[in-house]
Amino acid sequence: MQRRQLIHFSCVLFSCALVAPNAAASETNLQCVIVPPVDSEIKVPEFDLDTDPYNVPIQVKADRTDAIVGEYAEFNGNVIFVQGNSRIAADSARVNQQDESLEAAGNLTFQSELFTVTADSLSANVSTNQATLRQADYWLNGKQIHGHANELKVTDESDLILTNTNFTTCPTDEPDWLLEASKIEIDSSEEWGKIWGAKLRLFDVPVFYMPYMTIPVSEQRKSGFLFPKFSTSTTNGVEAAVPYYWNIAPSYDATITPHIMSARGLFMKGEFRYLAGDSQSGQVNLEYLGDDKKLANSPDRYLYHFEHQGRITEEWRVLANYTDVSDNNYFNDLDSAVSRATDNQLIRVGEVSYFQPNWNFAAKVQDIKVLGEDEIPYQVMPQLTYQYAMPNLGFGADFDFYSELTNFSHKESQYNTATRLHLEPTFSVPYQTPSGSLLGEIKLLQTFYQQQDPNGQLDDSVSRTIPQVRLNGKVNLERQTEWFDSSYRQTLEPQVQYLYVGYEDQSQIGIYDTGILYEDYYGLFRDRRFSGLDRIADANQVTLGLTSRWFDADNVEAAKVSIGQIQYLDNSQVSLTSDLPELTASRSALAGDFDFRLTQDWYLSSALMYNTDAGEVVRGQGTLDFRPSQNKLFQLNYRYVPDIADEVDISQAGVRTAWPITDNLHFVGNFYYDMKLKRSVETYAGFQYEACCWAIRLSYHHYLKTNYEDNNAPPVDPRETFEQGIYLNFVIKGLGGEGPLGISDMLNEGLFNYRRPLYLKN
Repeated sequence: MQRRQLIHFSCVLFSCALVAPNAAASETNLQCVIVPPVDSEIKVPEFDLDTDPYNVPIQVKADRTDAIVGEYAEFNGNVIFVQGNSRIAADSARVNQQDESLEAAGNLTFQSELFTVTADSLSANVSTNQATLRQADYWLNGKQIHGHANELKVTDESDLILTNTNFTTCPTDEPDWLLEASKIEIDSSEEWGKIWGAKLRLFDVPVFYMPYMTIPVSEQRKSGFLFPKFSTSTTNGVEAAVPYYWNIAPSYDATITPHIMSARGLFMKGEFRYLAGDSQSGQVNLEYLGDDKKLANSPDRYLYHFEHQGRITEEWRVLANYTDVSDNNYFNDLDSAVSRATDNQLIRVGEVSYFQPNWNFAAKVQDIKVLGEDEIPYQVMPQLTYQYAMPNLGFGADFDFYSELTNFSHKESQYNTATRLHLEPTFSVPYQTPSGSLLGEIKLLQTFYQQQDPNGQLDDSVSRTIPQVRLNGKVNLERQTEWFDSSYRQTLEPQVQYLYVGYEDQSQIGIYDTGILYEDYYGLFRDRRFSGLDRIADANQVTLGLTSRWFDADNVEAAKVSIGQIQYLDNSQVSLTSDLPELTASRSALAGDFDFRLTQDWYLSSALMYNTDAGEVVRGQGTLDFRPSQNKLFQLNYRYVPDIADEVDISQAGVRTAWPITDNLHFVGNFYYDMKLKRSVETYAGFQYEACCWAIRLSYHHYLKTNYEDNNAPPVDPRETFEQGIYLNFVIKGLGGEGPLGISDMLNEGLFNYRRPLYLKN
């Protein structure tokens, strides 16, 4: 058994944004909220937005005033100047009327809608609306950013120029990180900042220097290099990726990432994004690794991806998605921006649709590339669908009509092709009251096939007409009951369905888009056994189902139990392929679905399919959750599926936990074990520490690696069965990057995603 060791380090310092999230929205710990130390009860007066704030009169308040008309005015004691959306407070101030200058000092505070500043002194020109503050401490209103400047200038355009300055998003007097600069200029109109002599300190240790850089102070975008990422692994060697962001125009931009891997070569990744008006968007991805030194014969490896979606008009919609890769193991070996190693199907689709209140039309082409599989699915080239609905036809009846015209083609000439026309009119009479419901439904399934079989085994033309009748009734009963000394409202919801589908021999129809549907409790009440239209199974059956729910005094669902089974009145003669036997059992597997809130914090959820004739479990899964709070989780889970493929059984047990060790330190762990193969399938353990202005995560991941047979790319000999790695991520909040680390993404790491019970709420 081969294993791959991977050690990964990524430190996100700043990529393009200076602005930190709003403190109230992003921080739950009140100690992290930064509030300027000024009188918060003194509000800046409101003014007419259509009025120039610098042309409104200046209001002055002070305890004492001394003035000579035409020369100067001196103010002392609780001095307040207000003009438009700006306010200055100081102990003393002097206004020189001849040169329209203002000098203020003593407990000086300058406030505007953008920032708050405290300083030793202020010099301003009233006519030009310029001001200089010395030894200034400043705060960006509504942001976590604050800092100090020896000199802070406010220009007549409301731009800021800070000299010998620094800033941070940490709330303490001794911040964990601090960016120092010899000079910062912030353009308020373009919302861009220019920084000279930037030096980053982490815990008072200088770790980074940049002579010059530009950053946005809002959501504006600017071309430039993003922060590089570094890693090392025994598979790819030493890695370095330096993304470059290109702000081409307001409606489109791109990111170009040279990614150097010492063991493989230069991996180039490009992503182009665009907007087509207000209602359409899309992107193009190109990735290329020339002469992969890790594989035999050093093949070229590539990916190209295109997607587009949106609304042309109120009636017309468009959708397109296309991806192709050079080889089956592309996502397993390379860090692609398009897909993950767990994705093995590339669905290529193009669709245009038109909607009206009672009908809609769509035209679609579709191709599916399955990685690692020899069998190639059929292409839909094209498919035209038309749907019409006429509710309230009369006497409580509804009419629906579905039709499709589909052409199936194939890349391999030895496969048969076909054109299929399907017409499906439906008359239904729904009746629903609070005490129950009743549905009567009649369908006619008319299908025509025109086939071209190079092997001559299928008929050229096939016409199939199948009637269908379905009756479904449900009753809602309820009562008050006691359960463990607590009062509950219990419902009893019996449901009965009769389904008749006529039989017709379909052995002369090829299989183009049809498969067996997943079986569970809700599948008992479907009217089809197969997806697609190439096989419509005959049926003469009755389905019995029963659901019971318990609601507590707050009307919150505390438990739900559903159990049901199909009773076959006649044997079904239609199977998916000719080598599969017809359905001869007298009844289906007994299906159950169970959800319980055992206590306020414990939840049990399970689903089961049990063959009562053979006395064996067909499928089963269950989870036991302990969730005492939103950020605490302990889960035990198990799933069992016998004979899923080639007599392979799935019997896997897992444990998952997310738990805060302290207010700032969290642990997330996953462990899954294959009880049939007696080996671990996946192990994940991660520790994350999050402070007010930075976060760090250390994690370990060991999981079963996906490896496909691949004729397009010569293999690595041997390929690793398992992959394991140690990852270290570090984020500084307020200097852009990828934002704060989260616990939820650690829960969703790897092969098995976390799932909560569907019907029960906290």
